[in-house]
Amino acid sequence: VQLRNQSSNTLAYNAILVGRDADDFSLPKGNTVTIPPTREGFINVEFTIRFLHPAEAVLILIANKVDGVNGATLTFSLKSEVKNIEPLGTMKCRSPCYEL
Repeated sequence: VQLRNQSSNTLAYNAILVGRDADDFSLPKGNTVTIPPTREGFINVEFTIRFLHPAEAVLILIANKVDGVNGATLTFSLKSEVKNIEPLGTMKCRSPCYEL
């Protein structure tokens, strides 16, 4: 998620993942981001697929006061979509189908 700070003050956010499938999403680079004045900041969100159904969660960015300035709380809806499934590998085996 790309965040732009268009103000002349530093902004800082704490990220929280909530919702039905929040455990399937993660923040690999930590749950805080600081954005200098007139710059960009990024918060990476990773998704680990466990099921074929779409996963949903909400990313909440809660502003922290920096230099006496408090930013707005931001929310993002996260939804996964499975478009292609490929096997990790295949295996051949022989076994009797029926035994007396």
